[in-house]
Amino acid sequence: MVYQAAENRYQSMKYNRSGRSGLLLPAISLGLWHNFGGVDSFENGRGMLRRAFDLGITHFDLANNYGPPAGSAEEMFGRMIKSDFAPYRDEMIISTKAGYYMWPGPYGDWGSKKYLTASLDQSLKRMGIDYVDIFYSHRPDPNTPLEETMSALDSIVRQGKALYVGISNYNAEQTAEAINILTQLGTPLFIHQPRYSMFNRWIEGGLQDVLQENGVGSIAFSPLAQGLLTNKYLTGIPADSRAAKSTGFLQKDQVTAEVMARVQKLNEIAAERGQSLSQMALAWVLRGGKVTSVLIGASKVSQIEENVAVLNNLDFSDEELARIEDVLNS
Repeated sequence: MVYQAAENRYQSMKYNRSGRSGLLLPAISLGLWHNFGGVDSFENGRGMLRRAFDLGITHFDLANNYGPPAGSAEEMFGRMIKSDFAPYRDEMIISTKAGYYMWPGPYGDWGSKKYLTASLDQSLKRMGIDYVDIFYSHRPDPNTPLEETMSALDSIVRQGKALYVGISNYNAEQTAEAINILTQLGTPLFIHQPRYSMFNRWIEGGLQDVLQENGVGSIAFSPLAQGLLTNKYLTGIPADSRAAKSTGFLQKDQVTAEVMARVQKLNEIAAERGQSLSQMALAWVLRGGKVTSVLIGASKVSQIEENVAVLNNLDFSDEELARIEDVLNS
């Protein structure tokens, strides 16, 4: 059956301007880090991507090594563009990244101009598109001059292979330097993608100030702390959860009694707000307008629907914020 996007897809989604750029991003974006690889069900991924777009999610975030195996998430998304999304390409923001290990040898990792340029060329082939909307340096390279990495991003934009550039996992000092270099080159930094959640607040220690002062947007990844800030672990570790997998980023030893006591208290606050814990956690990341978008992951359609429903209640009272702080600091 030929896919036709929902006619009302833009009626409920909230779109935020990314820094001082001209581009609006959906408050909720979908990441393909997990569950869209070659080992996963294509039809399940297809159902999630279709539903996401029908709900107004226009931004789809990838990286060269997403899978597994590495590269297969981009291949899956490329199949989706060809089979379902081709008529809607100009309504979408597609991003990808390079900076972590992708292929053997000295040119398949970190931040050299050789690696970033070659990696994006491979990504474009896997997705079957001429350009991405955002291309990121996925992490800073301690052994490559920042000028070289930023020059690669500038060159990629000038070649028409990306419209905007971003960085991910850079600290405040590195970000400020990257902003200065890119501004001088004439390709301003568009967006920063940091890890940020109730349980990981490092960006509040200076990075958010740098971004605000320089008009750079941000999109938070892992806003649900790899699933800890959901109701999934309230009664134990489910067999099909990330914490149950030996290869996952969330390990069993992170699901401690102390952490779960906080989760339980946060869940009670969320219930009083008429929200699920995951909805409140996403709203908290978006509070105050400092974060442009939250990057969610999903393994089934219902999770996307639940997370998008956060838009029905994004506001917090001072009392609610104080109670959340008390829990997080306990």
